[in-house]
Amino acid sequence: MVPKFHVNNSPPTDAGTPAPSVDYETVSQRVLVIGAGAAGARTAIELVERGVDPDDVLVIGKRGHGDAHTTWARGGINGALGTLDPEDDWTIHAADTLNEGHHLNDPAKVETVTRRMPALLRELDEWGMEFSRTESGDIDQRYFGAQSFRRTAFAGDYTGEALLDTLVDRAQSLSIPYRENVFVSRILSDEGRVLGAVGTDLDTGEFVVFDAEVVVLAAGGYTGLYRRHSSRDDENTADGPALAYQAGATLMDMEFVQFHPTGMVGRRYGESWDGRLVTEAVRGEGGRLYNADGERFMERYSPDRMELDARDVVARAIAAEIHDGRGTDSGGVYLDISHRDRDFIEARLPRMYERFADLGVDMAEEPVEVAPTAHYGMGGVRVDDVGETDVDGLYAIGETMAGVHGANRLGGNSLAETIAYGAVAGRAVADRLAERDGRGGNDLTEDAAFHLNDLAALANSEGTHDPAAVFDDLRALLWDRTGILRDEGGLADGLARLDELRERASDLAVGDRTSESYEFALNLGFALLTADAVLRSARQRTESRGAHFRTDYPDTSSEWRRNVLVRSDSVGAMELSTGSVGTPSEAVQAALDGGFELDYHQLE
Repeated sequence: MVPKFHVNNSPPTDAGTPAPSVDYETVSQRVLVIGAGAAGARTAIELVERGVDPDDVLVIGKRGHGDAHTTWARGGINGALGTLDPEDDWTIHAADTLNEGHHLNDPAKVETVTRRMPALLRELDEWGMEFSRTESGDIDQRYFGAQSFRRTAFAGDYTGEALLDTLVDRAQSLSIPYRENVFVSRILSDEGRVLGAVGTDLDTGEFVVFDAEVVVLAAGGYTGLYRRHSSRDDENTADGPALAYQAGATLMDMEFVQFHPTGMVGRRYGESWDGRLVTEAVRGEGGRLYNADGERFMERYSPDRMELDARDVVARAIAAEIHDGRGTDSGGVYLDISHRDRDFIEARLPRMYERFADLGVDMAEEPVEVAPTAHYGMGGVRVDDVGETDVDGLYAIGETMAGVHGANRLGGNSLAETIAYGAVAGRAVADRLAERDGRGGNDLTEDAAFHLNDLAALANSEGTHDPAAVFDDLRALLWDRTGILRDEGGLADGLARLDELRERASDLAVGDRTSESYEFALNLGFALLTADAVLRSARQRTESRGAHFRTDYPDTSSEWRRNVLVRSDSVGAMELSTGSVGTPSEAVQAALDGGFELDYHQLE
C-alpha cells in the first residue's frame, strides 16, 4: 500500500491561522519520466535495456496509455538509409537540417540525431514497426520539403501512430511501469538539484508527490497556445517548457514557432477541424497548391523547389495569397493531388483519404482547402549534449527541448529527435544511476506543501472567469501578435494584453480536481508563462530568420546568429540574454559545402 501523508506546514495567514491542509499520495522511483509519447517511451526502454530495474522507473502521462500526441505525427521519420537514393548519408541529412534551421541549431545535437537515425530505424523495424516498403521489401522512403534526397521513412500517413504502437509494445514486453491520467503541475527542486514532482490524479482528484532521483521531461511543446493549431486542444499547452523554467532551467529559441503550410480550414470543414494537419506527405507525394484563381502560385515564390520548399517559405506564400485576395471563400488555398491514381492515394495517404471522404470530399477527384496552422515549437528547454538541463538530474527531450531544429524544423525530424534523444538521455541516466548505489528519499514535505495548498485553493474556487475562455483569448492574442507576421507594435501590444489576461487568470471559476476546468486552469498557468517568453523573445530578435518573420526587420542579420535565452533572475523576473552557436564538424561542413539540393521536378 502506498503511504499517504497530511500536509499542514504552509506559512500562517496574516491572521496567524495556518493555511488549509491537504492529503496526498507519495510515490518513490529512481527515475520519473513525464510524458508517454515517443520520447518518454524510448527513454524508458533504453533505461531498462541498459540494466535499470523496471521497478526503478515510472512513466506517467496525463492521458490513457498509448494516447499521446505522437499519434498525430503522420508524414514520416527521417534517417539516411539510402533505400532509394544510395548517395544520401547522415552528413547530408545534418546539412539539410542546419540549412533549414538557418544555422541557429546546435550542430552537436543535429549530428547526434542524424548519425544515429539509420540504426534506430532498423531497430524499430526489428521491433515490428509496420513501415511502408518497396517492392523488394526494404523500408520505403519519400520526399519531404527541403530535403536533398528521399530519406523520410513512413507507415502510410500514420507514421506516429505506428511508431507509438511499436514503442508501447516494446515497453510492455519489458514490464516498464506506467501510470495514466496524472497531470504534473510542478517539478520540485532545491539548490539546483531535482527532487521530484507534484501532480493530480485526474481520475480520483487525489494529489500525488513523486520522490525521484532523476526526472525526464518529455511533455511536448507549446503550439497549442495558438488559435489555429494542429494539436488537440488539451495537448502541447507548454507543460514541458513551463515546468522546467519554474524549476530553474533556461529556455531557448522560444520565438521560433513553425506554422505548417497545410492545416484544414474550419470555415469549410467545421470548427472542430480548424487547423488539423494535412500532412506534408500529400505534397511529398506530388500534391500541388493553387489559389482561387487557379494559379499554381508557388511558381512565384519558389520556382525551383515549388511545393517542397521549406515549411516557412510555403506557409508565408499561402498567407500572402490569402492576404492579397487570392484565397478561397473559406479563407484558404487549394491542395490538389487528384492527378495521382486513386489506388496510389489510397495506399500512400490512407488516413488523409479516409478523413476527407468522411467529410464528403474525394481527394482522388477534387482538391482540399488548406491554410497555415501552428504546428511545432522549435524552442524549448536548453540542454547539454545528453539532454540534461541546468538543474542537476532534470532532463528534457523531444519537443520539450531546444537545439536540434534552430529557426525552422525540417519535416520528418520531430519523430527522429524523439527516438534519438530518448536513446541518448536513457543511456546517460542509466550510466548516472550505475555510478550511484541509490540514495535515501528526499524530505519533500516542505517543498511540496506550498504548491499543494495552492492546488487545493484552486479547486472549487468561485471566481469570475472561465479558464477555457481565458485560454481561448490567449490563443487569439498569440495568433494575432506572434503569428506568421510580426512587428514591434504588435509584440508590445501583445505583452500589454498579456497583463490583462493575467488579471483575469487570478480570478477563476474552477470545478473540482477531476473537472475539465481544473485542468484548463493548470494549463493556463503554463500558457501565460510560456506566452510571455515567446512574445519577449520575438521582440528581442530584431531580424527575420526561418519561422520568425518581422515585417519591420525583414532581413536576416549575421549579427543575430545567436540564440535568445530566457531564465528567471534572482527575484523571479523573466530575464533575456543571448548565447553563441557552435560550429559543425568537418564532415558536416563538407556536406554543407557540397550544396546538395532536391531536384523537385523529378516529381512532375
